[in-house]
Amino acid sequence: MAGDNAVQAVGSPTIFGINTSIAVTLALIAPIIFTLIRYPDDVSLSWNEGRGGFIFAMAFIAAELIGIKTGVSKKKFIVVLALAAMTIAYFAALPFGLRDSIKQYGIENSVALIDSWVWMWDFVVMALFVGSSLAVLFGKRWYKIAPAGAIYLIGSAAILSLDAFFPYDTLGPLQIIVPAYLQIDQAVIRFIDQNILDIGRGSVASARDNLLVLNGLHGPFALQVFWPSAGVHSMIIYTLVMLAFLLKMDMPLRRKLIYFAIGTFGTVTVNVVRIIALSLYALVVTTKVQEWEAFHSVAGEIMFLPWLGIYLAIVMFTESKRMRRLKATA
Repeated sequence: MAGDNAVQAVGSPTIFGINTSIAVTLALIAPIIFTLIRYPDDVSLSWNEGRGGFIFAMAFIAAELIGIKTGVSKKKFIVVLALAAMTIAYFAALPFGLRDSIKQYGIENSVALIDSWVWMWDFVVMALFVGSSLAVLFGKRWYKIAPAGAIYLIGSAAILSLDAFFPYDTLGPLQIIVPAYLQIDQAVIRFIDQNILDIGRGSVASARDNLLVLNGLHGPFALQVFWPSAGVHSMIIYTLVMLAFLLKMDMPLRRKLIYFAIGTFGTVTVNVVRIIALSLYALVVTTKVQEWEAFHSVAGEIMFLPWLGIYLAIVMFTESKRMRRLKATA
């Protein structure tokens, strides 16, 4: 039965002769692909230095939409294509004065970090596009079908807004965990020095409040750590994505809480490992600020996003296996 409402179809539904899941996926990632091609120099994996987050949003969208058996009407698909064209127009207009206008508005309103303010609007626009497109295609049930990409973009925009308005340690509550992370880092680095690397530089790591002083093979190196570098942004994004993911999963509340707790512990562990890796990089590899910053800018996403993807895949595999077993028993 055809109509404007999404319908469950037997087999693989098509639209304009194309598999619906593939057509919908391509429509939703078209603006992302445009930005990657049009602005390749802005594709940085650092969360606050470019549009690298779009790549991960695209992966979430594709993972959830490719293979779905839900049909959509041609009218709804055309609306999504129109929204995609409008979104592409926004990104195409950025070099022709739009970006300068956004930046100037931030300056006039005393935004603390202008770069984060500018990047924030890219993620806001992309989140609005993906979220509204999913709502058009699947109605009120969109969050049960493919929420991860939209939630990831919303979370990234929220983190950039916090960084723009409350940089460094101005947002006290988010800074609370930093001293604890640095104390763990100090203990682990000293253990590695005494039992594995034998750097032999006296006090190789000393942490106090949000200050970490390292003394390695290439001399001293001091770090002042603020909440974004401690991985608070990854914890917020994990919380949003995981809650959206668990919301659409058909499982008892107790199992959802267990999965969420395990994922929280894993994310905290990844953040601690990241800080340790950054410390070891300064102790063993280099203390040159530019080279260290290059590693720092990508280390978080390289560790966090694969962990999140793998953990979500494990949860899906475990629950699919459990559901098959329950059906077989029934």
